Amino acid sequence: MYSHGSESLIKQAREIQESELQRFYGRLVKLLQGKEFGRETVDSLQRLQLILTATKYTRTLPAELQRRLFSLLSSPVEQLQVLSSAVLRETLPPSGKELNYTENIGQLNTHTAALLADLSSLCALVLRSLESRQSEGPVHSLTHTLPILNTVLTHSPECLSEDHLTLLSKKLVDWLRYASITQGGGASSGGFFIGPRSRQPVPIAELDGTVSGDFFTVLCVGQGFTEDQWMNVYSFSMLHHWLLTYHSVSSGNAAADIDDRSEVEGSVVSMVSATSSSSRLLPPKERLREKAFQYCLRLIEQSDRSERICCLVEAVCILNTVCVEEVSLVYRSFPCVKALFGRLNSDLTFARVLLPVAQFYLNHGEMVAVDCESVWKLVFGRFPAELYNDPFLAHELLRFLRLNLQNLQLRVPQYSRSFPNLLKFLAWDSPAVVDDFVDLLPSLVTTDTAVELLHTLLDLPCLSATLVLQLRATCSPISEAGGQALHSLDAFRSTKFRGLFLYLLRTEAGSGNYNRLSMLHELLAEAADWPRVAHCAQTVPLQHSSAVEGFPIVPCHAISSLSPILCLFRVFSCHLLRLCKLHPYVVVDQSHVLLEFAGTTANVYSKEEIYTHVVWVLGEYLSVSRDSRCSVKLITSCFESLEAVLFEITSSTPPPGTACPTPRVITTLMSALAKLASRSHDLIPRVSLFLSKLRTVTRGGSVTWCSDEEDLVAIVTRGEELWSLLKTPGVAQSVLTPPPHVTTPQWHRDTNMSMPLQLRTLTSLTHSQ
Repeated sequence: MYSHGSESLIKQAREIQESELQRFYGRLVKLLQGKEFGRETVDSLQRLQLILTATKYTRTLPAELQRRLFSLLSSPVEQLQVLSSAVLRETLPPSGKELNYTENIGQLNTHTAALLADLSSLCALVLRSLESRQSEGPVHSLTHTLPILNTVLTHSPECLSEDHLTLLSKKLVDWLRYASITQGGGASSGGFFIGPRSRQPVPIAELDGTVSGDFFTVLCVGQGFTEDQWMNVYSFSMLHHWLLTYHSVSSGNAAADIDDRSEVEGSVVSMVSATSSSSRLLPPKERLREKAFQYCLRLIEQSDRSERICCLVEAVCILNTVCVEEVSLVYRSFPCVKALFGRLNSDLTFARVLLPVAQFYLNHGEMVAVDCESVWKLVFGRFPAELYNDPFLAHELLRFLRLNLQNLQLRVPQYSRSFPNLLKFLAWDSPAVVDDFVDLLPSLVTTDTAVELLHTLLDLPCLSATLVLQLRATCSPISEAGGQALHSLDAFRSTKFRGLFLYLLRTEAGSGNYNRLSMLHELLAEAADWPRVAHCAQTVPLQHSSAVEGFPIVPCHAISSLSPILCLFRVFSCHLLRLCKLHPYVVVDQSHVLLEFAGTTANVYSKEEIYTHVVWVLGEYLSVSRDSRCSVKLITSCFESLEAVLFEITSSTPPPGTACPTPRVITTLMSALAKLASRSHDLIPRVSLFLSKLRTVTRGGSVTWCSDEEDLVAIVTRGEELWSLLKTPGVAQSVLTPPPHVTTPQWHRDTNMSMPLQLRTLTSLTHSQ
């Protein structure tokens, strides 16, 4: 809510009369005609801005006032720039209409850019400010150019034409490579009493204070900086973005570059001066690429004196980009990158720098035939094991994995075996990285790691608790808020259980036995209420769902060993359906476990969701058409188990304290019995007898096992449909167990059908000119 004084001012601004407003416009124009603007001018502009924003209606300013406001955009006083820009934004026409006064703007700045909804006009102003000589305007007139241009690159890169690209590439080369090498801001090498006329230019210095012997970079220091040095800094800050956006050469540009290159290659240039002079003859884009390459090498060389993480990250990223575009640069840059890795790999504080280095090795390691094993041991070994609690590194590393997923699977064998280490990021901060792992987990499922991966996901909350204990173990003594010591922490420090905790903290797959973790679950029981562990437990079902997507590549014996795990957890019931759909043979392999679960009547009431899915799976996939190992004996055994459960729940009252079974469970049981009977016709009389008795019993009114009349009607209706269907066994088998060509039709490929001809005709019509 506004204060009383503010509400009074807003009310006055809304209720101002038109005649008074016109007089106010006139007074403001007279103020703006002066050469100097005092406090009265600022107050009047603030009042005008309040009047315009206090009402929902758009007001039109007099032409003379609007022209004066446009001229204020070039004022050296930033407060006047801000106020004039704010006023004009409230009064200018909408996007798409011409701005009559943009040609009169002498200086481009962020406040001017805010007025230009049409990005084409903004690009025109950018170019005009770049092309103008420094003598035509103030010396600081270019400082806002590159930030504005970077915004255009982000939101609408198509606004820049080929001429724009050429001009900007040339300007970036000049700013990056040819900035002045003397300090700005009146720096002097003399004493305090040296006069202005006797001041001599002071050269820029390196980070250690020595005089710089090469061109200016962002790591050079001085008491002050010149305009072109500031543009050097701005250019470097947007260079990577520029290269990524505009250095994918189109067919037209590629042809022009080839022509230009042929002229360079055919010219008489001495081999001695090829590096210096030939770069000036390159096309603008290639010349910028060469200068960016030289700039980054110099930055890495300067970092020997004092490490600057952000500059190193940017330099290595730019090097990687230019090497992707120009393969010949790989051999020139690799020794520098290799030396940088050798210097930094022992210090994890430079992990942010080492990730771009790893990207460089991944992209170009095969070309230079170098062994990258030490790089991947660092990325997949020490990073997750020691920096799992660093949120920034977690984001950067997981982003690196997602962007390079296919290359990592093909070229880095350590990737798929490092999932116990990578999952530490998920165990430590599940909400922040859950989306990343949904994308990554299918790529980690292999024939060798599938079983261990899903066991690891189930024990992810235990890993989360163990990571907490690992950090807390360094603090002694430690206790909960209530003052009680943590028994789990004592167990973590005990040598007796050390092997179990070390298994959870392992860095690679295949080291240990996950069947010995039941004791560990008891030791960590008190951690179930810890917030970090609770959040981790909530993500486990989602991660299991993601991992199941990778199952088609897993062999039969590995999949078969997973079903008992999934059957133990109600939360994974829907994943059981997906698993069996991908691998129907699992049902026969695990038929004993599934029948034992489905034959227990208590599961109908306590585990309804998973029970329904297990019954459906048995009825759907116990068939010779699904698995040739499915025998009549197995079908009969399954039928008898389900028949006993269905008879029991429909002939007795539910146990005390439990609700009646839902219609879904009962109809699923009836459908499963009908499916099994259609595959073994000797069972048809038994299921038909039950269905007929069900109809007879329900005619007498309500029953104890179903409390809702509508539900009972639905059950009886389903029973009558199945009973009628089973009267014709051949039809029942076709309907309840349809052959594959019916369930997965391919009519668009069948040449005997008319549909392929129709599709080809429609295609020819839609594709014709």
